[in-house]
Amino acid sequence: MRAKQAAPGRAHGADNRVRIIGGQYRRRLLDFPGGGGLRPTADRVRETLFNWLGQDLPGWRCLDLFAGSGALGFEAASRGAARVVMIERDRAAHEALERNRAMLGASAVELVFADALAWLAGNRESFDLIFVDPPFDSGRAAPVLADLARHLGPDGLVYVEQENPVEAPPGFIIHRSGRAGRSHFALLVKE
Repeated sequence: MRAKQAAPGRAHGADNRVRIIGGQYRRRLLDFPGGGGLRPTADRVRETLFNWLGQDLPGWRCLDLFAGSGALGFEAASRGAARVVMIERDRAAHEALERNRAMLGASAVELVFADALAWLAGNRESFDLIFVDPPFDSGRAAPVLADLARHLGPDGLVYVEQENPVEAPPGFIIHRSGRAGRSHFALLVKE
């Protein structure tokens, strides 16, 4: 009989758990609620992304617009980001993010309970890296991408993960891209 293998992005075959793969919180497990389109970025995709970024993010300011499980934002904090703002509008997911932040002692992480588009409309800060990984099949990436340039610092980057191939919005070019299963992902830079 064959052993059951863990699904991508799940730790030790457990549903609703994801492992941080690098940095000071390496191997720590994050619990998150099921449902609501939550599909944490798979380990191998996060590994690819952070290889593209150079592994460590010392002093970076990061924004995780659809935090969900927190895999991307906590991974950035684990790798030395000075500030990680995580936006989440689902109450259960937000509460899980609060528990995970406390469990990790992740003081660089700021949690905001809000809708990503509404929060962006009032934001005046700029970031070095913005994660755009909305609930799968939601189609919410396109409206967010249309307004991101003003939220990026001079050499800012945008990571996008969605169900369809990523197309660069006006003012951006695709620096790197890939695909894992049904997920398409890309790192965008300003033109």
